[in-house]
Amino acid sequence: MKTPPKGLAILAFLGPGLVWTSDLVGSGEVILTTRNGAILGTGVIWAILIGIFLKCWIGISGARYTVATGESMMDMFARMPGPKNWVVWIVLFIQLFSAMIAMGSLASASGAFLHSLVPIPAFTAGWIISILAIVIVWSGQFGILKSIMSFLVLIMSIGIIYVAIRVFPPLSELAKGFLFEIPEVPDWAVTKAGVSQNPWREILPLMGWAAGGFGSQVWYTYWVLGQGYGSAQGRGYGKPADVKHLQSLSEKDARHIKGWTRVVYSDATVAIAITTILTLCFLIAGAQVLRPQELAPQGSMVAVTLSNVFSSQWGQLGGFLFLLSGCAALIGTLVVQMAGWPRLLADAVRICIPKFGQVLTWKKQFRAFLIFFFMTNMLIVFVFGVRPVFLVQTGAILDGLVLTPLQAIWVAIGLFVIMPKMFTPQVYDVIKPHRIHAVILILAFLVFGYFCIFQIPYTL
Repeated sequence: MKTPPKGLAILAFLGPGLVWTSDLVGSGEVILTTRNGAILGTGVIWAILIGIFLKCWIGISGARYTVATGESMMDMFARMPGPKNWVVWIVLFIQLFSAMIAMGSLASASGAFLHSLVPIPAFTAGWIISILAIVIVWSGQFGILKSIMSFLVLIMSIGIIYVAIRVFPPLSELAKGFLFEIPEVPDWAVTKAGVSQNPWREILPLMGWAAGGFGSQVWYTYWVLGQGYGSAQGRGYGKPADVKHLQSLSEKDARHIKGWTRVVYSDATVAIAITTILTLCFLIAGAQVLRPQELAPQGSMVAVTLSNVFSSQWGQLGGFLFLLSGCAALIGTLVVQMAGWPRLLADAVRICIPKFGQVLTWKKQFRAFLIFFFMTNMLIVFVFGVRPVFLVQTGAILDGLVLTPLQAIWVAIGLFVIMPKMFTPQVYDVIKPHRIHAVILILAFLVFGYFCIFQIPYTL
């Protein structure tokens, strides 16, 4: 096992967090966060911060498990106490449907943006972007994905940060967003844009896509596997942990693993910081630019409406820059999702139906699901047309809220019930996670459980 880097040397090993960021900052931020700013103002900052912190903590905890064991979150779920693979079967059915809606929404949204840049039909633009995404991820190589995502994040970040700084609101106004108050939907949004008077219909999808959804936290463990942190070194995808090998690890190996967990914390901290800053910038831009104009992004005009964010500062050139950066963000998210969901579902089918893994190699499994989702993207864009707000909001609730409270509990069981059985007591004593992991995971279960049980039925 490689010796973990220390100090500034850690910076050279960062990477999974940048791919993670490309998923965390996408349709939810470009469309939903800006829309919430336009409709509800900066009063929903609390919802963004809660969503990002608690969901990213689930992802970090899962990545910590991967560094220690060398297997992904999906294989952790296969080890849950109870009937064989019961958790994986639940994930398989719900995530298959969620993935189709979420990626279809991204193809629709990115098609709307590309249509605003290039004079081609919006559904054709959605198909073109889906083709581009499948070409990028077809090889399954982490290094290629890392380079492309880093570039797209940079394009999107520069423009929105500049606009947010230019229109930054008074601190007193910004502070109100931390008070856990539910802003009222203004009359103009109801009459002009057909927005519901129930503010939770905007806030819930915002929280659902803040820091991604259930799949995003699973994928972070894949990106850690791809980078080879700790016990993930040389493991590759589609393999459960080698428990016999883990049982043979020495205390020196355990200290190396613990060192690699610090790399994960550094990597994830960069991702969370970028995600939080960019999300708040989109909210501020919506509140300070679109809200005074009484504009709420919706329907096929979502991209043109959003371009007003940059047009207010740079005129026609600014509008073009926003469309370009927004398109980059959405394409980046779609690429990551088309790289992540086929991995997740290939693992789920491999675990639930072992013969599937025996007949097809891991790469063939991955590519089979990749082709399936490419076809569903084409179908959804064709059938639903350009309805990005509706599709993104639906995907946000399905993937971002429905399974999240259970995911928090399952990861807690993985860290504190399953992991101790995979190592000798001496080794586990060195690498065991701090109790704060359990506390925050339980808090995530309670918070998202509340939204699922009480707010989603009321809102729908």
